[in-house]
Amino acid sequence: MAQSVAHKVDTKPGSMALPLSKDLLLNLHNMMVKSRALEERLIKIYKTGEAFFWIGGPGEEAFGVPLGLLANKGEGKEHDWMHLHYRCTPTMVALGMPMIDSIRLIMNKATDQSTGGRNFSNHYSYPKMNVAPVTSPIEVQYSFAIGTAWAQKRDQAKGISVVTGGDAGTAEGDFASCLIWASRPGKELPMLITVQNNKWGISTSYDSQHGETHTCDRAKAFNIKTMVINGNDPIESYIELQKAYEYIRKEKKPVCLEARVSRLYGHSSADGANKRDEACCILTFEKKLMDWGLLTQKDISKIWEGYEAEARAAMEQVRTEPEPLPDSIWDQVYVGNENADWRNF
Repeated sequence: MAQSVAHKVDTKPGSMALPLSKDLLLNLHNMMVKSRALEERLIKIYKTGEAFFWIGGPGEEAFGVPLGLLANKGEGKEHDWMHLHYRCTPTMVALGMPMIDSIRLIMNKATDQSTGGRNFSNHYSYPKMNVAPVTSPIEVQYSFAIGTAWAQKRDQAKGISVVTGGDAGTAEGDFASCLIWASRPGKELPMLITVQNNKWGISTSYDSQHGETHTCDRAKAFNIKTMVINGNDPIESYIELQKAYEYIRKEKKPVCLEARVSRLYGHSSADGANKRDEACCILTFEKKLMDWGLLTQKDISKIWEGYEAEARAAMEQVRTEPEPLPDSIWDQVYVGNENADWRNF
């Protein structure tokens, strides 16, 4: 089991030893801020009555962004399949999703490329990036991921299957099924099975529900490699996720990885979507970047202001876009059949 990684940095003048390259550190921060600014705009959209519901991933950027940056993005079995849950905005931003796509989805506009305006926030779907549709039923993605991983194993493809979920949802049978199918002797599947543990179900605490020390401890019974990381540290997340990706690509066997993260705005708009007093991975990371002389407070403020302005401009544009019409209800049901008239079936 991987333990927390200690990153020693020599900050003496003229002797800067960084744990990752300067460009990568700044890109991690940039994507984390972009994701948070987007999510906070989504919450504002909900609170002003322009959306029916919000659920998202503020607090999980330090894990979600590296997960997306390290993926082999593309379409088909030679690229990684992403089976994500509804706290995946950081990963989608890292994969290249424009802010406006997320805003179109939560505002239920016909221009929403994921669902045609017929689902709610963070239920993304990007066939061109192998991002499977995010679902509302809890944890079914753990079962879906078995299928793409099996196809990749069967065809000896380069891609792997990545699946994410929350700690409470691992009580569902789909998680157990995933562990069983991923670990069958001689037929192990190339899967990165992750659990983003924010210590909460909807309103129940982790400690009151779980007998195991770590959720990924369950994978040990199946001889699956396990890792536990500090998901609030983007440096540790990047380094340990990189190790996990490399192991799966080389060995063609699964890894079950648990990331300890924060839940900064509650479960969803169902409990108010108000800021909670938990550790903020972005603020902690920004302090490190300033201590290392990579950013100033002025630089940081400019980055935030830029993404907040981008998110607001996208919202204002989306307000003018059309809502879906009744005759489009059967669109996007099956890939490749966009023009079929399903009323004849």
